Amino acid sequence: MKQLIGTGVALVTPFNDDFSIDTEALTRIVNFCIDGGVDYLVVLGTTAESVTLNKAEKLLVMDTIVKANAGRLPLVLGIGGNSTYRVVHEVKAFQSDDFDAILSVSPYYNKPTQEGIYQHFKAIAEVSNKPIVLYNVPSRTGSNMLPSTVLRLAADFENIVGLKEACGDMQQINEIIAGKPDDFHVISGDDATALETVLAGGSGVISVIGQGLPSEFSQMIRLGLEGDTEEAFKLQNAMETGMDLIFEEGNPAGIKSIFETLGLSKAVVRLPLVEATDSLKQRIKSFVKPFLKLEV
Repeated sequence: MKQLIGTGVALVTPFNDDFSIDTEALTRIVNFCIDGGVDYLVVLGTTAESVTLNKAEKLLVMDTIVKANAGRLPLVLGIGGNSTYRVVHEVKAFQSDDFDAILSVSPYYNKPTQEGIYQHFKAIAEVSNKPIVLYNVPSRTGSNMLPSTVLRLAADFENIVGLKEACGDMQQINEIIAGKPDDFHVISGDDATALETVLAGGSGVISVIGQGLPSEFSQMIRLGLEGDTEEAFKLQNAMETGMDLIFEEGNPAGIKSIFETLGLSKAVVRLPLVEATDSLKQRIKSFVKPFLKLEV
């Protein structure tokens, strides 16, 4: 899937003060990302606070993004969970020509064995009519999907086309890149290791900060894919502070603070998450100002 090369962004779900979904803000964010040069959009991932959305709200988010995108960029939809039966049911029932692939997280909280992880994704692959991108994020799931499991799945199922890897361990990432099929995409799930992953042979990134700084971040990845390391590292160094700041008090509180600074949406998040503190918001504003020449 050539659509998975470059910069994808894990879109937030903007809320109004009453915690309802702000569809106008979501439309603004989609257009901001597209105008900034990102390559594809990821819908209803972790950054979207998808676990706090009910079914009707998820459909509203999907519909809003599809309409705002208007066929301009590929769309990837998050469908995952720790009940294999439920995820299989959702994937099997999902029918939409608007989405190009599914992103599915490794089962969280249950802490399955590697065989359990394999069987979970096997069951999904056997019913999916869309390409599947695996998602490994041990800091959230409580278990690490090891390279041997990833490579086994990549070899056994043609519709498992990639991995969003957020383990933060370049040794593990390099092992997967070295052993993967040629057409299997290794996609960074960490902003901080995105460039390093690309330079090691990865396909790109699914980014959080990339939606707040779409022009700069997508250009960094583009330069990395082209082998222009000097200019790519200049951009990474310029954004490094922001990559740390937006995760300091949890995701997506930080990236929503950037959108508040930009005037694109409010910084509201749903419990159990809380908004970034005033102190962090001020530091985020100071970080963003030189990028966008804002009066903040």
